[in-house]
Amino acid sequence: MNIHPTVKEAASIFINAGKQVYLVGGAVRDILRRGRANDWDLATDAKPEEVIELFSRPKGGRTAGNKNKIRSFVIPTGIKHGTVTLHYRDLKMEVTTFRSESGYSNFRHPDRVSFGVSMEEDLSRRDFTMNAAAYKLPKGPLVDPFDGRGDIKNSLIRCVGNPLERFSEDALRPMRAMRFASQLNFNVDQNLLDAIPAVLPLTKMVAVERIRDEMDKILVTDKPSIALGLMEKTGLLELLIPELAACRGVKQDRVNNSGYHKFDVLDHSLLGSDYASIDRTYYEGGNPLHVRLAVLYHDIGKATTAEPDGHGGWTFHGHDRESSKIARKILRRFKYPNALIEKVCILIDEHMFNYQENWSDAAVRRFIIRSGEENLRDLYSLRRADAFGTTGIEPSSSFLLPMMNRMEKILSEKKALSLKDLAVSGKDLIKIGISPGKYMGIILEELLNTVIEDPELNTMEKLLEIAEKINNRYKNN
Repeated sequence: MNIHPTVKEAASIFINAGKQVYLVGGAVRDILRRGRANDWDLATDAKPEEVIELFSRPKGGRTAGNKNKIRSFVIPTGIKHGTVTLHYRDLKMEVTTFRSESGYSNFRHPDRVSFGVSMEEDLSRRDFTMNAAAYKLPKGPLVDPFDGRGDIKNSLIRCVGNPLERFSEDALRPMRAMRFASQLNFNVDQNLLDAIPAVLPLTKMVAVERIRDEMDKILVTDKPSIALGLMEKTGLLELLIPELAACRGVKQDRVNNSGYHKFDVLDHSLLGSDYASIDRTYYEGGNPLHVRLAVLYHDIGKATTAEPDGHGGWTFHGHDRESSKIARKILRRFKYPNALIEKVCILIDEHMFNYQENWSDAAVRRFIIRSGEENLRDLYSLRRADAFGTTGIEPSSSFLLPMMNRMEKILSEKKALSLKDLAVSGKDLIKIGISPGKYMGIILEELLNTVIEDPELNTMEKLLEIAEKINNRYKNN
């Protein structure tokens, strides 16, 4: 087992105090699966108060032969359930006391926790077999009562014991199973899938923030469509995002079933989400969450705007605005931050632009202003994902390149794109007799429109002259 040396060092403090300590959970799973881990969880027979004492007292933070105090402290993050967070040297480790659980009245957390059980009994309360193996530190053995190692080898997500019991204990577990399917590219045991419909009423009671967190983790995997497809199959999608589930069967063919789109709206959205995960055009680590959310929801309004086109196909007039409206409702339901909601909705609002090479420079400048300079690359990423979801074929490296080049050229020229870029301000207008208020704002907007059309007019002399003419026009009216 390839275990971080700092974890081994921290384990030695437990062992020297006569305590058992095991590596558990995702750390064991990831080492068995790929030979390395990033997160480190420990289980011990030491009570939470004992863990705090071990790593807070002067000797607890030292190693043999080292007179310098090791940086260590403990945060009682979930002490009621036996969990503390240990910060030791450069690592953060979650440490949980061996425990059994009973009573799950909120279908999320146990009502009662009992300490003093064995490692095997502790493992029996865990969600999936791949997370229910433990490695005794410092040198083993591996404790694997549910053959988690075999399931990892077979790329299978399987519940520990009865799936209905595990899901009744924690109704977020069905979503965790979906997320792991995408995250690890594992298959899901049929018994697990069959149990999900029966516990949907319980999952509905889980806090929306917890559901949102799992959805976010799904969207940042390399293939979100795995989890989202399983969510549809088990009823989770209809339960949690019915607006997206309604996109199934919404055809996008134009004429005689051989139109531009190859897929219905739901498959189109899922394929686009997959592409948004692997596209590295502008972001080395893949597109940020707001782009991935925009891709998932960019066509969600097609389910309510679909109309026959009279030629055997369909039209979706205004679906961009409708999609933005529905996406805003969903994101608010899941309590996303307002700033993120606004970024997502701007991208969806503007994703239907139809760039033509005969656009004037003024038209390009207006597009930049409308979309926001800071959103241009994200909008381009959305359109690349949209194009992939249309045909299942990756767009070429030259896709929309002429437009991007023109926008970058115009931005490099630093022409006026907002009121702050004008060569005059409100103070300048006051000096020529224009009073502050409603009309001054209107005049400034007209001046901006003027220089968008002709940037050469953006001088104080010319703009003041134009402002006087506009002001006189308002006076005469």
